Formats: sequence, structure tokens, C-alpha cells
Amino acid sequence: MNMAVVGMIAGMALGFAGYFGGFGAFLLVAALGAVGFVVGRFLEGDLEPGDLFRSRDHRRR
Repeated sequence: MNMAVVGMIAGMALGFAGYFGGFGAFLLVAALGAVGFVVGRFLEGDLEPGDLFRSRDHRRR
């Protein structure tokens, strides 16, 4: 699926959540979307678990 289409679907979901559920629902949908994005990147192999917990100054040896 094209990334523009994915972005459009995410924006529509956030819009519906904000309109029908209020600001709390908007934040919940946004947070769950971010978690789903990170898990998806991890499952595709684009992201390593250490990338989330390693400090920026850490140099690979």
C-alpha cells in the first residue's frame, strides 16, 4: 500500500476519533497508531530492539 494512502487513512481515523469521541479519543488513537507503527517496523525488520534503548552517544564497535 502506498504511504500516502496509509497517511490518509490514519488522518481520517484521527479525524473521526476527534469528531465523535473528543480530544481524549483523538489522543488514544494517535498513541495506539504510533505503537502500531513501531511494532510494524520491528516485525518488518527495519528496526532493531536495541535502536529504541541505545543512547545517541553510543558508538558501535
